[in-house]
Amino acid sequence: MTATYYSDPSTPSFMSRPVSFIFPDDGSIPNSPLPFLLYKGAIHLDGDPEKSIEDLFAANGWGQMWRNGIYDYLHYHATVHEALAIARGRALVRFGGNHGEEFELRKGDVAILPAGTGHQCLSASSDLVVIGAYPPGAPMQITRPTPENYRLAIRVIPQVAVPETDPVYGQDGPLVGLWKKNRR
Repeated sequence: MTATYYSDPSTPSFMSRPVSFIFPDDGSIPNSPLPFLLYKGAIHLDGDPEKSIEDLFAANGWGQMWRNGIYDYLHYHATVHEALAIARGRALVRFGGNHGEEFELRKGDVAILPAGTGHQCLSASSDLVVIGAYPPGAPMQITRPTPENYRLAIRVIPQVAVPETDPVYGQDGPLVGLWKKNRR
């Protein structure tokens, strides 16, 4: 699996340059032709980190939110894209399914998962707090890898709209350009 780094000379210096991966469909986890994005240290958190992340996501149109951790079983969301921001603690998370990549996420990191991206928490600190968010659209559904779910997901995922905004950087964020370019 090869990572690519978003590189655009017009990107403002305050933006965290995302690492992007396209995880292949493995016949059980559909993943997505859109790139998974990982912003390391994208959000500088002081005071109330949960509220800071929620305010940022809401300001950028990703208003369906929750606070919790990341499930310790392999799953994906076929109906909606997801942003995961680490407010406190750290977690080792595998993205892309059983044959995907493992990343250590820390406070201030944001992972953006296109619909269909498998994910599973492998370990976490006891103080882990994650803020999850979704762009406008269909409600989130937790999908486990079964043959029936896979057959349905590969029909549903291409219909999930590309968001108009990046959950961290808004209308001019890397997600917008990268996902629209890859959706063609």
